[in-house]
Amino acid sequence: MQSLLSTREQGDSGSSRAHLYLNVYDLTHVNNYLYWFGFGVFHSGIEAHGMEYAFGAHEYSTSGVFEVEPKSCPGFIYRRSVWLGSTDMSPSEFRSFMEELSGKYHGDSYHLISKNCNHFTDDVCMQLTGKPIPGWVNRIAKLGSLCSCILPERIQVTTVGHAAGSDDGSESVSSYGTRGSDEEPDHHLLTQPNSDVAFLKEKPVRLEREHP
Repeated sequence: MQSLLSTREQGDSGSSRAHLYLNVYDLTHVNNYLYWFGFGVFHSGIEAHGMEYAFGAHEYSTSGVFEVEPKSCPGFIYRRSVWLGSTDMSPSEFRSFMEELSGKYHGDSYHLISKNCNHFTDDVCMQLTGKPIPGWVNRIAKLGSLCSCILPERIQVTTVGHAAGSDDGSESVSSYGTRGSDEEPDHHLLTQPNSDVAFLKEKPVRLEREHP
């Protein structure tokens, strides 16, 4: 498979390149024991150009991909970073790439075993470098039912919350974290161009569709 990275290497040799990192977090203290045996229950995000991108769950058929400050995803314990490679995408190109990819990762499509945050980062890594993320990051999900036995119920899903509907019945994205979290939002959901959710002055709003 020819990666996006390799197809760009024929460009200007003087162009600057951005490092790609996989930031890995613990979802449970059990990782302190499992990690040394090549197992664990992890959340992961892709870092590039000074921002981190990850995938979380919510109940709506809109993007579950969000961005946060690197190594500071709320609700989880940062463990380590893994260097994945580099890209010569500019910051705007990289964000556009993530926005387009977010169309495949709606919040209501999140599944702990078959489509979780680590599947998202693996997809990004494959497209940009032609290689998968390290196998140990998502190994527990591949074991299926074992995951639900180890993972506490309160953190079985990486959750992106939504605020209560407004007077006109629309919703807006409001918070992120584990279930039951009351922390203030410190993330931004990404959306595809021309979607019905957008960010205005760093606050998420639902756009009104014009009717003929």
